[in-house]
Amino acid sequence: MWSAAWELLVPADAAPPRGRGRALQSALREAVRSGRLAAGTRLPPSRELAADLGVSRGLVTEAYEQLSAEGYLRSGRGAGTWVGDAVRSGIRPAHDLAPRAPGTTADFRPGTPDLSLFPRTAWAAAHKAALTRLEHHALGYPDPRGLPELRTALAALLTRRRGAAADPEALVICSGVAQALSLLGFALCERGHRAIGVEDPGSPEHGGLFAATGLRAVGLPLDRHGLAPGPLRDSGVRAVVMTPGHQFPTGLACSPDRRAELLHWARAVDGLIVEDDYDGDFRYDRAPVGALQGLDPERVAYTGSVSKSLAPGLRLGWLLAPRRLAEAVVRRKRTMDLGHPVLDQALLADFVVRGEYDRQLRRCQRAYRERRDTLTAALAEHFPGTEVSGIAAGLHLIARLPERYGPEPRFLEHAAAAGIAVRPLSGFRTAVREPAERTPDAAAVRLVLGYAHLTPADIERGVRLLADAVTGDA
Repeated sequence: MWSAAWELLVPADAAPPRGRGRALQSALREAVRSGRLAAGTRLPPSRELAADLGVSRGLVTEAYEQLSAEGYLRSGRGAGTWVGDAVRSGIRPAHDLAPRAPGTTADFRPGTPDLSLFPRTAWAAAHKAALTRLEHHALGYPDPRGLPELRTALAALLTRRRGAAADPEALVICSGVAQALSLLGFALCERGHRAIGVEDPGSPEHGGLFAATGLRAVGLPLDRHGLAPGPLRDSGVRAVVMTPGHQFPTGLACSPDRRAELLHWARAVDGLIVEDDYDGDFRYDRAPVGALQGLDPERVAYTGSVSKSLAPGLRLGWLLAPRRLAEAVVRRKRTMDLGHPVLDQALLADFVVRGEYDRQLRRCQRAYRERRDTLTAALAEHFPGTEVSGIAAGLHLIARLPERYGPEPRFLEHAAAAGIAVRPLSGFRTAVREPAERTPDAAAVRLVLGYAHLTPADIERGVRLLADAVTGDA
């Protein structure tokens, strides 16, 4: 039995003299974990194993004792040493559960930037600079609000680019907007809130996210000026999440009068507006709309992230919290994760201060404007009569196809059969409505088409294939 098992420990003999003990322990540990040494296997006496490996008996004895203490081995006086049965052997490979659409011919689903535009060279330089200048004590548990240098850099950036009233002391660094919303949800629950308004249509993630904090999400309709104030007042909620600069997914920009009306509501009910500025840096055909938070920092909490400007996998975001909620938010952040990773924060601070973040935004804006124009032209060519909206900003548009391409279920069925991933506007509904509430043109095909992650050539090809699939010309 042991003739083959000895081979498992040969690397320990080849290790440098000062490292043979650790190498032997590692080899034995891995042999047990992998199942090559099964539970109940008797190990040779330390003297014999030492002689076979050409190492000292003390080294083998120490390895046996260490692994016995860890639970990998068991031994008894006069009974020898055996492989224990506590470890589950045969580790299976991990599976990647990241959301992807394998096997698609074209993927027009919104929400993803072009990850090939990630500035790897500049990011690597910022990483090196951050490692060089960080003092040893900075690698300890951080301020749960975030590194002061990053909060200072982001406050200046948000003031300059988004017109926010950005006090560094009110900024909290988060794992993206999702954590920012969770922090606010917990803080609102502590203050007696039981429900929170969300836009309808809007992000389908809000319901589950707020439910985890103890809040019930209430879908609130829109009109052509933004979030409708009447249903908001009638709902009884005192907090609402909205995307006033570029509503997701419709692309509406909240009008000045509506902004004032919503702020008046928040003041009247002692409420809170949560502003999700998910794509505030991407404006193409008009001047950027400033953050709503800049008009009343005590009634508007502001959230943002680098998910669209850099990459969602970085999990870097921020929250500007009103003073009355700041303490509860920071307390919850501390208990959730003891603060965001220090090196990531220092890296982003360096990236912003050196002007690399602004440079990245300009690069992305040029690319995304071209892709938006390519998509609108392709729709005009292959789906004549299509109306597009929400094109002044963001990373997606709304396409309302002529009735001849409907009904929507059949359209979506043909697209899926051709391997083309699209999402209808109806898929972003956040409230359940009765059939009687359907609008007269409810059967029309309205698509939310993302374009940022696709090259111009991919966009043209995808739209052509979609047209072939739904018209039967393929």
